[in-house]
Amino acid sequence: MPTNPVPVASAALADPTRRRVMPGTAGPASPILTFLGAVGTVTGSCFLLEHATSRVLVDAGLYQGPGELRRRNWEPFAIDPRSLDAVVLTHAHLDHCGQLPRLVKDGFDGPIYCSAETAALAAIVLRDSAHLLEEEARYANESGWTRHRPALPLYSAQDVEQTLRHLVPVLYDERRELTTTVGVRLHPAGHILGSATLEVDIAGEVVVFSGDLGRAGHPLLEPPAPPAAATALVLESTYGNRVHPPAEPDVLAGAVRRTIGRGGTVLIPAFAVDRTELVLLELERLERAGLIPRVPIYVDSPMALEALGVYLRALHDGSPQLRGDRAAALERLGALDLHSVRDAGESQRLNAPDQPCIIVSASGMATGGRIVHHLAHQLPDSRNCVVLTGYQAPGTRGRQLQDGARHVKIHGHYVPVRAEVVDIPDFSVHADADDLVAWVASAPAPPTTVYVVHGEPDSAAALAERIEDELGICAVVPTLAERVRVD
Repeated sequence: MPTNPVPVASAALADPTRRRVMPGTAGPASPILTFLGAVGTVTGSCFLLEHATSRVLVDAGLYQGPGELRRRNWEPFAIDPRSLDAVVLTHAHLDHCGQLPRLVKDGFDGPIYCSAETAALAAIVLRDSAHLLEEEARYANESGWTRHRPALPLYSAQDVEQTLRHLVPVLYDERRELTTTVGVRLHPAGHILGSATLEVDIAGEVVVFSGDLGRAGHPLLEPPAPPAAATALVLESTYGNRVHPPAEPDVLAGAVRRTIGRGGTVLIPAFAVDRTELVLLELERLERAGLIPRVPIYVDSPMALEALGVYLRALHDGSPQLRGDRAAALERLGALDLHSVRDAGESQRLNAPDQPCIIVSASGMATGGRIVHHLAHQLPDSRNCVVLTGYQAPGTRGRQLQDGARHVKIHGHYVPVRAEVVDIPDFSVHADADDLVAWVASAPAPPTTVYVVHGEPDSAAALAERIEDELGICAVVPTLAERVRVD
């Protein structure tokens, strides 16, 4: 369970008649959509809707991956945060919510609407993000490998606590008025707990945002709800040019058996929210079936442990998001030789474990967190194995390992890669190309235009082409900062 409660937003923040548009910034007469992020890349989700006196932001995510993308996190916002009436979040992953503290720090004082589970998970994710940013800045200053004097965090823990006071939980399928001309409904997206697709009504026109869509066969969550009829649909394309291969459960079992047999450690970089839960469920299944030996399993991520608490609470509360045929599997995790690692000293000892074991630690793309320290110590040892469990964005250490890199740079040093690297796409909870096309086709009426975002260029282009060829709908890959009318 979360160790710190989520602050409750004041009623005044959620008043749709409370204007925040700065003088001279009145919006356009027709509804306008501006693509402020997640264009040409899978991270940095951020979209602006404007009409007359209304200004609403959908998501405010961090860029992850290559340095040229991460540097965008430090650039001034394309709009004055003080001019925004509200923000709506699709879900709690960092590339969708990670810029919120900067937004508040720079003057945003309105409500941030999201599902109750997203509010709980975003508190965990953002607190962890601030901690990591502060620790990385401290480490860079102490070690001297930074080019900045001094290195500063993007935002602080204090900025996060201020941000959490703006979160306003809303129910699925409940219309919430954001301004006098903008309303929103959240619908289940089946990606992670609390994830939502957004149905935004702006001056009588409907814009649907997919956020990140889940797979129909998610091990824990019910599939996404169909999209509403809309003028415009903003669609993710993370897997827009490929289809998930059939599951191969023997791959993980084989990797664990080989590694434990040679006295090594299995390192599993896993996203703290949702992915860690799925990895643990599969390890429990394999151990119960006698397919892997019983060894200590360390969850070395305070954030993952808190997120697991949110999932267990949803299970005990009977959340309709959880699949009835699988949700009870969460309760069987207690049968594992499971160890929760919260103390930094204990985590450091896992850099050189005294017996074969499995370590599950964030982040999933090895861009930060405790997994980076484990990799620095354990990649040079050929007894060990790194198991990649999902999408690895270009420029991340996870992608470098996936592509067969012989060394990776960690904390200013190049580390040789002698450990075995195993890639298991089975754990991805992103809809693939077939899922995405089917979801668009399931709308009660086709949208006028589909805008394909949140994917690498080849992936976005391929999905747009499929939508046009198979569904006969105009599908466009927008450019960064492009503005389009949605009437």
